[in-house]
Amino acid sequence: MLANIGIPGLVLIVIIALIVFGPSKLPEVGRAFGRTLTEFKSATKGLVSDDEETKSQTTLEKKEIN
Repeated sequence: MLANIGIPGLVLIVIIALIVFGPSKLPEVGRAFGRTLTEFKSATKGLVSDDEETKSQTTLEKKEIN
């Protein structure tokens, strides 16, 4: 979805953010957004790795049964 924004849309978002938050608060908002995105990525990776571990354990159990 974000890939379809383009440069003009991105400029519009930045201008609106400057109006809403002001230039002094914008870096703080950006850092908070970056931290949130980083936490989301790490949580997603954790879920994917947990799922892969479960699949590999299931596969090993099936091989042991046969």
